[in-house]
Amino acid sequence: MGRLFHALLVGLIGAGIVHVAVLMLVPVYSDRNAWSRISGYGAPYRFHLIEAEKDGRGGAHDPLFQEAACRFDLTGGPVRITAAGDNVPFWSVSIYNRSAENLYSLNDRTSTDGKLDLVIANPVQMLNLKKDLPETAAQSILIEEDMDEGIVLIRGFTPDESWQPPVRDFLSKAGCALLPM
Repeated sequence: MGRLFHALLVGLIGAGIVHVAVLMLVPVYSDRNAWSRISGYGAPYRFHLIEAEKDGRGGAHDPLFQEAACRFDLTGGPVRITAAGDNVPFWSVSIYNRSAENLYSLNDRTSTDGKLDLVIANPVQMLNLKKDLPETAAQSILIEEDMDEGIVLIRGFTPDESWQPPVRDFLSKAGCALLPM
C-alpha cells in the first residue's frame, strides 16, 4: 500500500511540473505573441499606432491611454528613440525584448524637459558609444540591454476627448531609427 501511495505522489508531482513547464513555454512557442502582433502593424524602425480593436485585447485596453510601438534590431546598430512630449499631459515609454519581457521603463517626469530622447544599445555598442558619442546623442539617455531584437512602447495619457488629437500627434511624430555611428 505504501508503494502505491508513493508512486501516485511521485506521478502527481511529475504531472504538476510538466504542466507548469508547458504554461511557461506557451509564450515562447505561441504564434500570437506580442512580437507577432506588433510585426503585423508594419515595418521595423517606425512607430505604429496601436488601436484597441486591432490588437485583440478588447476590454483589456485602457481607454485613457493611446499607444504606439516600434520594433527594432540592435544587430544593425544602436537605436535612437525621440519624441517632443511637451504638449501631452503624461507619457511613458517601455522597452521589451522579443519575448515581451519588460526591461526598462521611464516617463516624462524622469526625462529632460519632458522630451523623449534615448539610445538603446547592446554592451559592445555601448562601449563604442562611450568612446565616441555622436553629437546628436549628447543629451540622450543611454540604455544598455543585452538583446538583439526588441519593442519600444510609448503610451500617452488622454484624460478626455479634447486630448485625443495632441496625444495622437505626439505618438505619430515619435522617431525610431538607427543611430548613425
